[in-house]
Amino acid sequence: MKNFIYKTVIAFLFFTMNAFGFSEGTDYVKLTNPIPNADKTLIKVFSYDCPFCYKYDKSVTPIVVSRLEGVLTFKPFHLKTKGKYGKEASELFAALIVKDSAENIKLTDETSAFKKTKMAYYNAYHDKKERWDGGAESFVAFGLQASGLSESEFKKLKNTQEAKDIISQWEASYEVAKIQGVPAFVVNGEYLIYTKSITSIDKMVDLIKELANK
Repeated sequence: MKNFIYKTVIAFLFFTMNAFGFSEGTDYVKLTNPIPNADKTLIKVFSYDCPFCYKYDKSVTPIVVSRLEGVLTFKPFHLKTKGKYGKEASELFAALIVKDSAENIKLTDETSAFKKTKMAYYNAYHDKKERWDGGAESFVAFGLQASGLSESEFKKLKNTQEAKDIISQWEASYEVAKIQGVPAFVVNGEYLIYTKSITSIDKMVDLIKELANK
């Protein structure tokens, strides 16, 4: 009888762990101040000078986003408070997102001006140790060359209401980043994933899907 009870308890615990594989406080946290207008989105808060953001964007983020297509809309949020040229990077990234959107190009596509420029900055900063000692002007010039955007086009795009709205929404990045740094993945503007709990892409996708249905 004792053996039967023991096996029953073990079976129950196994079922419970599989039925409720993710828990608040361990795998994610509910934000005290949710990001507004973020329903049905997967937000990634990142910075061009964050090495872990670079690693995720090389091998994790594209796969996760592709597997969530039709479930959530991917939205990158650049953190302007990190990096010497954080403000300038945010302005350029916002302008490029407006450009991609107008041309119906997904931000994870290889043809995306946003993605090409982001990866060019990552590569230059982390692999080649470029620091743009010429100042903000040289930093922006590098990004424009990578994107194929002219200076006049950039100024026009960054002054659009769409770009201003993007930058305004990105202000929420700072409060999110304070919790565990970057990269920071937020589901529906409400649930922040603890990246330390991510052990595989499969687990990350399953967690995001579970949070998306809350």
